[in-house]
Amino acid sequence: MKDLARNSETLQKQRCTVLSLYVSGAAGVILYSAGLVFFAYRDRWTDFLLWLVLLPCVKWAYLRFFPRISGWTIYGRVDDKLPANVKRARVEVTCYSLLGCPFCPIVERRLKALQKEMDFTLTRIDLTLKPQVAAGKGIRSVPVVEAGEDRLVGNATTEQLAQLIGRAQALEVPRAS
Repeated sequence: MKDLARNSETLQKQRCTVLSLYVSGAAGVILYSAGLVFFAYRDRWTDFLLWLVLLPCVKWAYLRFFPRISGWTIYGRVDDKLPANVKRARVEVTCYSLLGCPFCPIVERRLKALQKEMDFTLTRIDLTLKPQVAAGKGIRSVPVVEAGEDRLVGNATTEQLAQLIGRAQALEVPRAS
C-alpha cells in the first residue's frame, strides 16, 4: 500500500502550474538577456556565442529527452500503460498546453496515437500567449485534456486518456437519441 500511495503522490506532482511556467519563462528571458549583455559588455565574444547557442539547446534537450530522464527528477517516471482495446469515439477532445512544460508534449503524443485508433477530433490550444484563456477556463496547471464535461489535469497515461474519451462518447450517445 505504501507504493501505491507514493505512486499516486508522484502522479499528482506530474503537472506544471501555469503561474510557475509564466514566472520561470520571464525569469529565463531576463537571465538569458542579462548573460548576453554581460558577455558583450566584457568583450567575451566566445562566451557570448556559447551562451547564445548552448542555453536554448540545453532547454530543448531537457524537454525533448524528459521522458528518458524523468526517473531522475523530482517528478518521477512518466511510464505509460497502453489500453487493452479502444472503441471509436466521435467526440471533441481539447488539449491545453504551455511552452516549457515537459509533460505537455508527452500527453500530446499519446493523444495523437489514440486519435488514430479512436477517430476523435483533437484541438490543441497553446496557452503560452493566451493567459486570458487559461484564466477564463480556470486552468491552473497543464497539461489539461477536456472531453465532454470531464477534464484530466497533469500527465495522463494512454489508458486514462482512452477512458476519459470513452466516457465522453458514452455521455454524448444518449443525447443524440
